[in-house]
Amino acid sequence: MEKEYPQSAVVFRNVGQRYFPQTRVECHYSVTSAHQWSSRDWIGIFKVGWSSLREYHTYSWSLVPEGYTEGSDVDCCALFYAFYLPGPSTTEYHFVYVDKLGKVCGQSRAFTFCAPKPLDELETLIEERDEEDGDGEEEKDELLLVVPRAQLLQSELEERLREKAELQQAVLEARQEVEEERRSSTKAKEEWESERDKMKVEIHQLCQNLTRKCDALKKVEGKHKDVESTQEHLNSELSQLMGEKVQSQQQIKDFEDEVKVLTEREKETNVELERQVFKTLKEILMKLSSQIKHDEEKRKLLQTEHQAALTEVRELQSRLDASERSAEGLRGELRALGVCQGRADTELHQSRLQVAQLGLQLSEEKLLLREERANWGLEREAFRSAAQADQQKVEELRIEVQRKEERLQEVTTKMEQPQAEFWSKSDINSADRRSDKKQRMLPALVDPVFSELTASIMW
Repeated sequence: MEKEYPQSAVVFRNVGQRYFPQTRVECHYSVTSAHQWSSRDWIGIFKVGWSSLREYHTYSWSLVPEGYTEGSDVDCCALFYAFYLPGPSTTEYHFVYVDKLGKVCGQSRAFTFCAPKPLDELETLIEERDEEDGDGEEEKDELLLVVPRAQLLQSELEERLREKAELQQAVLEARQEVEEERRSSTKAKEEWESERDKMKVEIHQLCQNLTRKCDALKKVEGKHKDVESTQEHLNSELSQLMGEKVQSQQQIKDFEDEVKVLTEREKETNVELERQVFKTLKEILMKLSSQIKHDEEKRKLLQTEHQAALTEVRELQSRLDASERSAEGLRGELRALGVCQGRADTELHQSRLQVAQLGLQLSEEKLLLREERANWGLEREAFRSAAQADQQKVEELRIEVQRKEERLQEVTTKMEQPQAEFWSKSDINSADRRSDKKQRMLPALVDPVFSELTASIMW
């Protein structure tokens, strides 16, 4: 619903580009003299491109400060609590001011709701608290508090806005005092002019009486003296009023100078606040980039070590399989020798000499077989020792990975602990589920590798 609005009626001020849905949102706006405020006016949060007043996401009643006078400019503030705000997304919203008749009187610029990054937006504060010991004496203890940087910046921004509102209220009161002084001065001047006109009428009447009553000349002269004294008194009062007028004009000038100084101070405060916020956000971005790069290098190094260990274990398994095949060949040869010995026994009655030769040959083959068995046993024992050493090395790698996972869990717990005091319960549960899902990803990738290595070595 894109229309042209009377922008001079209601003007939104200090509207940010992004807001956090976990914190209260303050909407600052000014109601000008062109708008007739009503207690049924309201402010809604609408998506950009809305077409009906019923499409608001949430709303808040428009409230004005105490002592508001219709037809005057006033600065106001509306609050939107975190429970009713939209969730984090790239959807753009804006504030819309609607009067009691359903007419749109003002619209702010677009903004979005985004979630803060808890890893980089934490600040450590030191808070002193008093504790009583057993003797009834108070002891001061320092307490470390970890709060989100966004909350800290939000509190500083609220403090600056509160100071700005107080300054504006002081300027408004000064203007009202100047206006009252001006009205009182104008009223005194009017009273003086009225009194002067009355005195002129009296003087005119006395002059007429002077011409008609010549026999009462002395009495008229006395009255004339009274009139002269009254005129002198009026002249002195007129001089005093003129002095008060000059003094009032000087006070008005002083108030205007003070208003200029307060305005300049407000501009300097806003510029300094914007510079500090930009610098803080830049430092946070640099720290986040370095941390992500460091974590990626650690992950690649750990993956390389796991791959090397897996390759080494597979080589040992292949060597063990080759040894088993060699032993099977020796068993086949032993069975063949047994067959030869049986044939020699059947041919023993044919030739004793042949039997003796075959017996000698059999003895030599047995001796050779025993030597090969001994060598094969030693080689198998060496392979088994090497496999146990590799298994121990894999176990040490598993312990190292588990220790790093525990360290990662401790860091994550320390980061997420202060958020539990700040975010709403529903948002905390969703954040915990996302955090737990990320933490379970590394064990889910590493545990199958260790299971495969352990099963291969034990077999």
